[in-house]
Order: sequence, then C-alpha cells, then structure tokens
Amino acid sequence: MLNSLIAPKMLYAFGFICLSLISYTHASFPYYGTKIGALKRLHHGVSGDVYAVDSRTIFVKKFNYDGEAPAAYFYVGSTGKPSAAGGTRLRDERGATASLTKRYRNKDITLTLPEGISLKDIKWFSVWCDEFAVNFGDVTIPNNLDFPRPQKLTGLAGVHGVKSDPIVVVDAQTLLVPNFSYDGEAPDAKFWVGQGDRPTPNGLRIPDENGKENPLRRYDHKTIVLTLPDDLTIFDIGHFGVWCEAFTVDFGHIRIPKPLNVPPSLKMLGISPQSKLNCEVLYDDLAFEVRWAMAGDSIVVQLVSKLEDNHYMAFGISPNKDRSVMIGSDVVVSWVEKDTGKGYAVDYYLTDKSQCSGRRGSCPDVNIQDNTNSVRLLNAAMVNGYSIVTYQRSLNATDKLDLPISRNGFEAIVWAIGPLNERNETSFHSHFNKNTHYIDFGRQPTWNCPTPEGTTPEPNNDDDDDDAEDRADQGKGYPAAGKPNGNAGIPEEEFYDNNRAQALQSANRRTQSGGNQLAQRRPVPTPKPVANEVGAWEIPPIQCYEPEDGVFYAQMGPTGGKHGYSAITGHVGWGISWYINGLLIPEIHVVRGKTYTFVVEGGNNPDIPAKYHPFYITDDPVGGYEHKREEEKKNIRIFAGVHRSRSGQVTPTGVGRLCNWTPDVDGPPADDYQSFGAYQRTLSLKCDPGEPGVITWKPDRSTPDTVYYHCFTHRYLGWKIHVHDSCDDARYAASQKHSVRVPAPVRADDELEAEESIRHETKMASALLRLSRIAY
Repeated sequence: MLNSLIAPKMLYAFGFICLSLISYTHASFPYYGTKIGALKRLHHGVSGDVYAVDSRTIFVKKFNYDGEAPAAYFYVGSTGKPSAAGGTRLRDERGATASLTKRYRNKDITLTLPEGISLKDIKWFSVWCDEFAVNFGDVTIPNNLDFPRPQKLTGLAGVHGVKSDPIVVVDAQTLLVPNFSYDGEAPDAKFWVGQGDRPTPNGLRIPDENGKENPLRRYDHKTIVLTLPDDLTIFDIGHFGVWCEAFTVDFGHIRIPKPLNVPPSLKMLGISPQSKLNCEVLYDDLAFEVRWAMAGDSIVVQLVSKLEDNHYMAFGISPNKDRSVMIGSDVVVSWVEKDTGKGYAVDYYLTDKSQCSGRRGSCPDVNIQDNTNSVRLLNAAMVNGYSIVTYQRSLNATDKLDLPISRNGFEAIVWAIGPLNERNETSFHSHFNKNTHYIDFGRQPTWNCPTPEGTTPEPNNDDDDDDAEDRADQGKGYPAAGKPNGNAGIPEEEFYDNNRAQALQSANRRTQSGGNQLAQRRPVPTPKPVANEVGAWEIPPIQCYEPEDGVFYAQMGPTGGKHGYSAITGHVGWGISWYINGLLIPEIHVVRGKTYTFVVEGGNNPDIPAKYHPFYITDDPVGGYEHKREEEKKNIRIFAGVHRSRSGQVTPTGVGRLCNWTPDVDGPPADDYQSFGAYQRTLSLKCDPGEPGVITWKPDRSTPDTVYYHCFTHRYLGWKIHVHDSCDDARYAASQKHSVRVPAPVRADDELEAEESIRHETKMASALLRLSRIAY
C-alpha cells in the first residue's frame, strides 16, 4: 500500500514510538543486547544463547527444541529454581499461548515479558513441561544484570535556530530528536554523523524523518525520529548534528559518548516491525489504515491515508460497544498540512450530527469544556501524498467527554474522512463506516494490512521450512474488520452521504483473499481521482420577476457532493444546505421596495442542532450569527429573521417544522450526476409534523446590493441575494454577467442545448414543489 520510501521509514518510526525498538538495517557486527548466558542442555535438545534486549524483551539466538513433549512452555520466575508454581508462562514468539508442539532448529526468537514484569523481577528463564513438571533447559538471570535501555544525551544548540530537547538514542540505529527547531534558511543543511567528536566534510548525511536526503526545511519544535542508513550503528559514530554540506559549516552538534548500552534494533534481531504491531484497513480506496500498540495504560495509534488537500481523517470509539454510532462517540480528528508538513491530532466529542456551533455538534473537546484535550500528538508527516499521524491517548476515560478503550474483546469503532472548514474544524464527511466495524484493541499483535514494501526481513535461520510455517501462521487468527459473530450488516445512522453506496468492504475482501496476510503481498487499489472533472452544477438563479407572488420556500437538503455547495460557493459545507423553491442554494434576485415572504421549514427543535436551522438574511457571507463573538456581531447587520429586544437580545424568528429534500439511499452518489436537474429528480421531500415559519422582508435603499440568506446557528448553509432598484436596472445585468458560476464542461456545439435542458429540469421541479404544497 505504501511505497518503499513511506513504508519502512514511517512504519519503523511508529514501531519505535510504540515499542522503543525500531530499525530496519543490519548492524556492522552481530549485536543482540546483553548476553545473559546459554540454556542448560537438559532434555529434548533444548539449547540456545539468551540475551537481554531491554527490560522486558528476551532474545534467544539459535534456539533448538525437538517439539516432542506434550506440554512445553516458556517460563520465567523469581523462585530459587524453575517451576510452574513459582513461575509465569510466556507467550511464544508469535504471541500464541499454546504449548510448543513444533520443532525449533537454530531459530532466532524474541519473547516479551508480561505487563508489569521486567528482567529485574525474575531470576530464571526456562523451557518447562507442565504435564510432567520437568525443566527442559534454563538460564539464570544475574541480580546485577545491566540490560540495554534507551540513553538520553544532550540537546542540540547552534546557529540558524538549531536547537532541541535532549536527544534519545532509542536503539543501535535510531535517534529521537524532541522539539527540534531550525529556521530553514540555509541552502544545503543536512542531518550529519561521523567519526570523532566534531563534524567534518568526511561525515555522512542521514535521511530526514521521511527518509529523504533533501536540504532540511524549516522545523518549529517538531519531534522527529531518524534512522541511521545502511549498516551504520550508533557504535560507529562519534557525533550527530546539522551540517551545511555546500558551505561545510557546523550548525550545531552533540557528541555520542562511548560505550552506550542501548537495545539492538528489530531488524538486527530478524524481526519485521509489523509482527509487533496491529493494523486494520478502514477504507481501501483511500489507503486508510489504523495501526496501534498498547503501551501500559495508554495506546499509541497511527492513522495513514491518501487524502485530498485540506482533508481530515477521523478515528474513534463508539458509545455503543455493539454498534457503530456517531452521536456520543469519542473521536480523534487528524490531518497534515501539505505545505508545512505540520500535523494535528485533536480530541473530538460528537454531541450531534451537525457542524460545531458553540458547544453543540461535532466539536473539539476544548470547545465544550476547557482542558479536555486527552490526545498527545507524537509525530506527523506528509510523504508522497500520504498523510501519516501518530498520537497517544489513555485507555481510560480521563474526562467526561472521553470513552474508555477495552483491553479485552471486540468493540465498535467509528471512522470518517472529509474536508476541513476555514476554522480547521471538521466539515461533513465524504466517507465513513456505514456498517458496524469492530476492533479488538487488546489482541496479540496482528497485521491485517498489506505488507509494506521493503519491510520483510531476510531469513537468518537455518530452518527455512519452520520460518515459512511461522510466517503463514502469523497472519491468521483475526478477521480484518468484523466481529466473528458480528452484525456487519447493521447500518449505522442516517446521513446525507455523497458516497452512500460505498460501505466498508474490507472484511469481505480480506476474508476472501485468505489468511496469509504477511507472506502474501496484495495489490492495493489506486486511490480514486480527487479532481472534479465536471465542476460545479449550473443552478439557475431566481430572477427578480419570479415568483410573481414573491413567496420563497426555504427547506433543507443535501449539498450535492463535489458538484454542489463547495464547488458553487468555494466554501466547505456540512453536508446540508438551504434549498429555495426546490433549488440548491440558488442566487436570488430581488427588487427594493417589494415585500417578499419566506416560508421556512428548517427545523424548530433547538435541543437537536441537526434539526434546528433558523433562517435569516444578513450582510455576513458566513452565517451562524448565534455563535459569533460579540466583537464580530457588532459589525454585522441582519435584515430579516430575528427579533431584537430592547436590551439588544437577538432571537431568531425564521423557525418552522423541518422539511428535508432526501436522496435515494439506493441510488448512485451525487458525484455521478452531470447536472443538478438530474440529481434533483432523485430527491423526495420529507417533512416533520407541524407548521412552517413565515418571515417577511422588504429591502429598501439602505439594503446593500448583495446580502445573504443563512442559518442562524450554523455556518455556510446558504448563498447570495442580489438587491436591485428595478428589474431592468443595468446593475442587474452586470450582476448576472459577473456571478460566480462554474458550468459543467460540455462540447461547444451542445452548450446552449445543455443549458436550456438544465433550466427546464430545475424549473419543472420548482413548479412541482409549488403544486405539492397543496398536499401539506
């Protein structure tokens, strides 16, 4: 799914953050950590050299066992000698709990101690037979064992703003540089290492956090992970810093002390990083994956997707463990700015299926209550068009807006992809999980994603047949997206959805493709083109001479996907918009001195933001007056749709029952329609019980030439009203000429015919709407 640049670098960086063990190249000499000793050869051919990789990881080099005992397991314990009574059983190198029934022949294996136990807590490691209470072979753990661990050095400080917090040598080939800054002004600055205490032109450049060797861009307190290239290790270098290669200038460096007792990298142990991580595909078409690993009482999550510019990817926990439900969900919204590479991970709580208005809707936690952002951004990058964001959060609920993540068993999750608005908040999603999607976060690491290119380690064992068996087994056991007995067909909540025909299919695809996820590399679908070839729909304006009675019907409806609201206005909408006389946000032309009536059916329940859209007319092009700051309100005029009390309190009056133009759930998405008229014929009007609201408006000499109809509680739901002195006013013709409209591309010889067809379709639907009022 990710190419050879993105996959190894970013995947290993994620593995480091989760496990403090990353890398992907062979060291210049065999290094497996601190040697504990050799297993005593007692029974069933057990042998091997045992190493301490770090405080909770044991590596056994060339492990042998004949596989013929009925109930052999790996054990550790704190008693005087090995026994099951005083020991703790370990999972095997694949994370399995079953007994060791297969043969091992000179096999390198890595074992992890259980949570809460470290090497300083145990006195022995053994292969033990439970059925016959026999020790097949063991090694004693010394009391004074100095096991490898990450080492903190000094921070960078130099010219061109180069500085950082203390640098951490994570393992033999990985550096963590916290809060790194550099002004980006030099022409040829590189990350640089070499022998000796100080940098020289004889040193080596090392790739940046994205695996590139381009001159460094500007960094502003960004935490980055760097991997030493090829077979280079921390033991081979004496310094690290930033060096201007073109002018041979040292911008700042630190000395690497010797010796450093740091862990070996995963690849030095013959381990692929995905064998220690979890991964699930959420949406194949945009290469949307979620990767995670438990880290004590927290979880580290990495989201990866091929996003359009200014789009977000969201992932979170459903309030209903058995069903994916948006309302009440605890979600992290993340994105990466393409121009700057700056990443964001924001804690959201969804009180409603509407844009964030005040403290209601799909809002960042901090908009609802201060100091409630429970997400810590760890790393972000934009690599070859892929947005990659890594963050950490607690498994527990740290405030009332959080939901806990279960350590055991499946639970329902939610995800979405969509555009950001101008406030960098979520707008209505273009993709989301319409069916319930389950994940078992506490499972043993299972990689149910395509194997990233360039991450499979070379075999380093003599028993190739056993290795192949292990790799085949490793991809089995967990479905990609579904609960084994799950309700994968349960639809989620109802939304206006531009892609309602695109339900999550990953579970079915992967079940059909077989269980060998690691060994079998699956071709990845090319993401769908993001360019809009058709452009904005042509929406006929409502002319100043129509309707004759001056009555407009204002209702809600879908935005029309990429041909609709955003393409017409240039603003990001929320999936719903005003429909005037059956037309999607038409430009309205009115005449000063004439009285107009707006029959409003945008909803009248203020307790449900998604069903409350008071209509008003203003000189503000944005809308959402209710939630603006007081200093903003002072510069805004409102011409209709509110009552202003003597105290200055503004109350909306354009309130009535809710009527929605509703799309056909079984039909194609809005993007597939070449004209609004064709799309409009698939919509049906559905109204709640109750009466519409009515407001009147008489524009006068003080009314600006351009005003806007909007929603009082939400931003960007409406569009323009052009105000003229008379219908034959020359300015009216000018406004027609200069109105913002991007017609669909058509052949020159068909242009007039197509335009006439569009106008006929939309006017016919508008007339039918007027006639249908009789049935109300």
